[in-house]
Amino acid sequence: MIKPNNLLIVRTDRIGDVVLSLPLAELIKKHYPDCRITFLLKDYTKSLVEGHPFIDNILILKEKNNKISLIENILQIKKNSYDAAVVVYPTFITALIIFLSRIHSRIGTGYRWYSALFNNKVYEHRKNALRHELEYNVNLLKYFGIEESVNPSTINFNLKIAKKDDERVTTILKVKNIDLKKPVIIIHPGSGGSSIDLPLNKFKELVDLIHNNLTAEILITGSKSEIEYCHNLVVSGKTKNLAGLFNLGELKSLINHCDIFIANSTGPLHIAAALGKNVIGFYPKIPQCSAKRWGPYSNKSIVFTPELECFNCTREQCEHLDCMNSITVSKIFAEIEKIYKFVNK
Repeated sequence: MIKPNNLLIVRTDRIGDVVLSLPLAELIKKHYPDCRITFLLKDYTKSLVEGHPFIDNILILKEKNNKISLIENILQIKKNSYDAAVVVYPTFITALIIFLSRIHSRIGTGYRWYSALFNNKVYEHRKNALRHELEYNVNLLKYFGIEESVNPSTINFNLKIAKKDDERVTTILKVKNIDLKKPVIIIHPGSGGSSIDLPLNKFKELVDLIHNNLTAEILITGSKSEIEYCHNLVVSGKTKNLAGLFNLGELKSLINHCDIFIANSTGPLHIAAALGKNVIGFYPKIPQCSAKRWGPYSNKSIVFTPELECFNCTREQCEHLDCMNSITVSKIFAEIEKIYKFVNK
């Protein structure tokens, strides 16, 4: 059994992936309170980790022209003398960096062609989606003697809101005449393309129902590249398109002000779930993209999947049959209305 003293956790991919790795820090500190924990991340996700009470340090992956710098990353890692590393998101280059940094205990998947670079291998095929992504992450800790049975009631994400981010967000909300005394519903229609989305016309139908039946602030969020896409959901000037206005830390703050967050399978949905918000998500039945593996890890989540009876689903089949279009908007609105009534009390 490995007893980590100075541990590096490698999570150099996207927003939702990082969020679903955050609970590892608290679980490790529970068993090894004196262990120093560092997260290696891409620069754009660092605000997810800043202020985390169980993470001692952050390293940013060194990149030049969108290419990972092998030598620079090895030098910054070797400087810190880590005795163990958990490569939660495995790629050949990150596995090679950890190997060449001469970290003694290297934990990673046993199912990649470069798995020989790890000396402590975990054999689980995540693509089969037998459990949630967060639970797969927790299973990587078994070499430390940590075998926790986790569920949404026992997991903490410890996401923190920076004061400067919250101040800028509240200022913009005032300028936009957004009344935080009303229930706030955020709709995030875009995604990074890692899954199959609810069609935009379904989101439009949903926004119309909310606008016509509920007294709430309806906010649309997205990246700068999604501004025009999100503009399609603006109804009668009552819906506010905030796409492109906020960086990730500020988006985290904005989400913290909402009562209901509605989205496809995307990183901000995991942020909302981690902040304890009521969340509604839309997921295909493709195992690798399914809610069983990637759904919001929360007791306050509702997930909608295609109503078609299909089996052995693949991305090609899902797109060909237009499966996500079978989700009924009136059923989504019925769930929103229930949450709205509870929030209004």
